Amino acid sequence: MEVNPLAVAQQQLDMAAEKLQLDPKIHAILREPMRVMEVNVPVKMDDGTVRVFKGYRSQHNDAIGPAKGGIRFHPDVTMDEVKALSMWMTFKCGVLGLPYGGGKGGVVVDPKTLSQAELERLSRAYIAAIAPIVGPEKDIPAPDVNTNSQIMAWMMDEFSKVKGGVTSPGVVTGKPIIVGGSLGRTEATGRGCAIIIREAAKRLGIKLQGATAAVQGFGNVGSATAQFLAQAGVKIIAVTKSDGGIVKHDGIDPDALLEFRKKTGNIKGFPGSSPISNAELLTLDCDILVLAALENQITKENAGQVRARLIAEGANGPTTPEADAILAQRGITLAPDILVNAGGVTVSYFEWVQNLMNYYWTAEEVNSRLERKMVEAFEAVYEMSQKYQVTLRMAAYMVSIARLAEAIKARGWV
Repeated sequence: MEVNPLAVAQQQLDMAAEKLQLDPKIHAILREPMRVMEVNVPVKMDDGTVRVFKGYRSQHNDAIGPAKGGIRFHPDVTMDEVKALSMWMTFKCGVLGLPYGGGKGGVVVDPKTLSQAELERLSRAYIAAIAPIVGPEKDIPAPDVNTNSQIMAWMMDEFSKVKGGVTSPGVVTGKPIIVGGSLGRTEATGRGCAIIIREAAKRLGIKLQGATAAVQGFGNVGSATAQFLAQAGVKIIAVTKSDGGIVKHDGIDPDALLEFRKKTGNIKGFPGSSPISNAELLTLDCDILVLAALENQITKENAGQVRARLIAEGANGPTTPEADAILAQRGITLAPDILVNAGGVTVSYFEWVQNLMNYYWTAEEVNSRLERKMVEAFEAVYEMSQKYQVTLRMAAYMVSIARLAEAIKARGWV
């Protein structure tokens, strides 16, 4: 049974709204995105044929500021997924107290089937198609699944052309440093993830030195989180990727694993490790479980077998609401996606600020500002969870929605 991500996002909103006794008028506004654009983008292929790709951009709410959120290139992108992700982005920005609402975009494509030249033409055609609704003051896209800094550079360049040749670095974030990217952006999500794990572990009495962790997903977020945890003394005992996984009970060195992956193209066969499936990793006996892959990984079917004490959602929506209830009942602490993986959007915000000022910060400045933002956000969420005796996920939604409600009222929308 396929879980509809929009239904999940709305269900999470409804639960938080009930706890906060939210004004029904504000609740109604937040249940749906304010604007969704669907585009059909013709792209000339290398063999001279033309393929038409379907793309979307959803802008959920701009009460606090312009929309912000990634663009993904994936064969399974749907309108409902993009809407749900834009809602989650609104709540994520709200938790961190960033002056943004949520946006999200996607193109239905498997980028592995495209040449570099085709990928560039698609990236440019998509941003040109959504140009009427994006821009530094309206909506600021960023990289997401299967998109990267190079794609952002092409999009920034194309948008600048569409706008009459005005160089507009602030239209997207996650760009290469040379064209207005921010230092510290690449590892920001993983760094933020590790900061939240550290703060949550303190509250749970888990000493990071010698604690064990399993990491699902070894892309940008999973690998950086593993590196930061290993630096803090955590023993990484298992890692999985879409093409297989490894377990090594005396610990995996994430730096060595990254090197190995660079050479071989995958993580299987890492010296001293045994193979492990995704399903096995999720129920492994460990202190910390990092979910940095895709949606709907922990469901009501497997939540009863999870043995970690602390789960950190590095990916968006990896745990279903039914699974949440089972984990809470079993006393397993779950640090939610809208808090855990907000390091990326926080440094994206710093990048946008630097673009608007045309003044750039050092890596130390970026990292110390990120540290402060993440710790403040964790404290606000933890306090809310204690006050209302709710899970950290519910508390994160409540912190965010209370801020949104205040902005909606102040602007006179209700």
